Amino acid sequence: MAEIADELFGARGKLKAGLSYLTREKFPERSKEFFEFEGEALTLWGYQLLLIPGLLQTEVYARTLIAGNQPPLDDETIDKRVAARLERQQLLTRQPPVQCNFVLYEAALRCPIGGPQAYKEQLVHLLEAGKLRNVSIQVLPFEKGFPDALSGSLVFLETRRHQRFVLAEGQSISHFTGDPEQVAIAMQRHGMVRMEALGVEESTRFIERIVREL
Repeated sequence: MAEIADELFGARGKLKAGLSYLTREKFPERSKEFFEFEGEALTLWGYQLLLIPGLLQTEVYARTLIAGNQPPLDDETIDKRVAARLERQQLLTRQPPVQCNFVLYEAALRCPIGGPQAYKEQLVHLLEAGKLRNVSIQVLPFEKGFPDALSGSLVFLETRRHQRFVLAEGQSISHFTGDPEQVAIAMQRHGMVRMEALGVEESTRFIERIVREL
């Protein structure tokens, strides 16, 4: 845009000269608002349909996903987004603790992102994260799936000021809102997912069985 504007307004390179001072965004535009509020989270609940949540990803898993973006990203952008994703994971060990619950559809556990070794390391990383007192991980098995559980991923957060938000995600689309009616509807869906999901201990055994199979 700066290059086009420079030509249109006859700025003789003055607008283009400022390009060297620009820095690339750490997060995609569609996610920035959510991440701003995530930093203030008191509690966070998530349901992921196909991928391991960013807060629980290993570096290799995160890099594989981000580098596989279409259209392709340049190396600098990939590095910054991977670093930003790993930096966000400080939320899990922050003081005072943030209460986190993650429900994962079985499909998210079955996709070997990054290859066999990276896949196994990611599952082991989930088990380690689940040992944190403020983190609970549940699995929704294939046989427990139902229509609303297959319609997309959801993330809820409540801030220290007790504001509640929901992020609903689809392919290349994110809808972030604090509208009480929309939050309530999404929470009903999420409540059904949690009700059908395995308990925390059973979910741990479920993931351990997958690891042993590898």
